[in-house]
Amino acid sequence: MDPISDLRRAIAAHDHTARTFVTLSYAQSLDGSIALHPEAPFAISGAESLRLTHQLRAEHDAVLVGIGTVLADDPALTVRLAAGKSPRPIVLDSSLTIPETARIFDHPQPPIIVTSEDAPIRRVKKFVARDIPILPLSANAHGISLPELLAALPEMGIRSVMVEGGARVLASFLREKLADWALITIAPYFVGGLHAIPEPPLLSVPASAEISDFPKLNEWQSRTFGQDLVVWGTVI
Repeated sequence: MDPISDLRRAIAAHDHTARTFVTLSYAQSLDGSIALHPEAPFAISGAESLRLTHQLRAEHDAVLVGIGTVLADDPALTVRLAAGKSPRPIVLDSSLTIPETARIFDHPQPPIIVTSEDAPIRRVKKFVARDIPILPLSANAHGISLPELLAALPEMGIRSVMVEGGARVLASFLREKLADWALITIAPYFVGGLHAIPEPPLLSVPASAEISDFPKLNEWQSRTFGQDLVVWGTVI
């Protein structure tokens, strides 16, 4: 059971002419928490599963996070614990509030900042002057249009993207049925913090829904990496 081999097969079988392949990957506690507080970083993965996360990154053309993750964690989003090239970072930031000092701007590849068409023009010009790509897209009550994003990425040479969070971003890809594959790391702790899927309404499922109405992993596999349980498979 090798998640990297399974991922490679899934990416190879994907129709990249339709849209970019999407992997969801995150670590959670036994009770589904991905952080203790929204504003602060909180390490959940053990060393072995963290190395696996870096291996996953190296298999993708890009890695995507929301502005909340940047503000809370200030991640580098590079491949440091495994062999391979660091994927290009993408940040969803509808209001262009990303700090100009964020570590992501030190990445080997220039990040793509995806924002709304109504983003402050002064902020847009400031980033453009620094040769930082800005991709304005339409937005709705849930945020930036993910179908538009995934349709635009192949034209930028991005055939696969790994989505690492935060919670609202993960829920949005599931709600829009745009996730193709997922790998979830489960650490053996009870945290009682911020959940990976914040609330059922984000999935737009009626109160009368049955379990079969929800997204699921199909033909899933599992394996322990150190003290963590890692589960992966295609999303249907």
